[in-house]
Amino acid sequence: MSAKSQYWTLVISAALILAITMGIRNALGLFVSPLNTSTGLGIVTVSFALAVGQFVWGAAQPIFGALADRAGSVRIIVLGAMLLALGLALTPFMHTGLGLILFLGVVTAAGAGGGSFSILLGAAAQRLPAERRAVASGFINAGGSFGQFVFAPLAQALISAFGWITALLGLAASALLTIPLALPLRDKHSGSPTVHIGGISLSEQTLIAFKDRSYLCLHAGFFTCGFHIAFLVTHLPGEVALCGLPASVSAASLAIIGLANIAGSLGVGWLAQTYRMKFLLFWVYGIRAVAIAFYLMAPRTPLTFYVFAAVLGLSWLATVPPTAGLVGKLFGTRYLATLFGLTLLSHQIGGFFGAWLGGLAVDLSGNYDWMWYADIALATAAALVNLPIREKQPKFAAAAA
Repeated sequence: MSAKSQYWTLVISAALILAITMGIRNALGLFVSPLNTSTGLGIVTVSFALAVGQFVWGAAQPIFGALADRAGSVRIIVLGAMLLALGLALTPFMHTGLGLILFLGVVTAAGAGGGSFSILLGAAAQRLPAERRAVASGFINAGGSFGQFVFAPLAQALISAFGWITALLGLAASALLTIPLALPLRDKHSGSPTVHIGGISLSEQTLIAFKDRSYLCLHAGFFTCGFHIAFLVTHLPGEVALCGLPASVSAASLAIIGLANIAGSLGVGWLAQTYRMKFLLFWVYGIRAVAIAFYLMAPRTPLTFYVFAAVLGLSWLATVPPTAGLVGKLFGTRYLATLFGLTLLSHQIGGFFGAWLGGLAVDLSGNYDWMWYADIALATAAALVNLPIREKQPKFAAAAA
């Protein structure tokens, strides 16, 4: 197989895995109302279970990333597929808050984390030359957006036609498709010791990273990104319902976000070859703040939601390629799965608060107004916090020298 064929086989396989895991995760907000109605547990409990899922998905990233750095990506993706399928399949049989938290919030989310950004981008970066990593990251990231475009309307169609239980079981079966797709990602260094070629261990590299101000700035910005995305994925269907619009509008809006972010991810990945990544992050977060402000001033019609979704989609996961790229530039690619996984943990801590506080807000006030205001403030802060980042040479190279 030629080098070009190997490149595209690797990138397309990783993109399709992310399409499945992210598509399933981002469609779970469509099940909030059916779960609430069926179990009678209340919107706050269901939101809390999904909020726990946001955190667990993030916590799984550095753990699975470190395991992938040791044992190889394929084993982790297979494990993740089995957990994701198990969690989705058993969720319909949970009728207590604890059971819902365990299977929807822990097992399902951990499984999705086994086939997500840190593992896939880390595996790709270790196999590609530096000049091709930004475009490859954008393409893989676009896979997650394509998954949202496919799975959001698919899940809503299954719910409408066969009920929410059958829909969840269908998503569980889809999760298993990631197993054969993982084969092209077999690791060249599987089983190798966790010591860098420059003599730095994983623990030493992690300590260096957390002493770096730029790395901490990336964490702060990504926290806001998680807050924003988790709030919208979990509660956009509720916002649509509060406006008296049908559920099809929320499914279509989530699909539009995914479709628009294909362009956003590819575009940012391409721009990252030429422009400084911290400025790309500044503009991506800034677009979010402006888009939400305009949404709050607009009439609540289907067209408003579709335009809002399209604009948000351009920035939705477009933060991932430059964030992962900056981690790679600062610290190299050997431990990228772990170090980027740690930034994703910060992302999902924000996601926990976005999903949970959204449920509290609507329960206490009957609307999401304060969540929108908080989202504008956080997006503005995230845009500004990325400006001090220094795009240096990898730290491990300097230390080795």
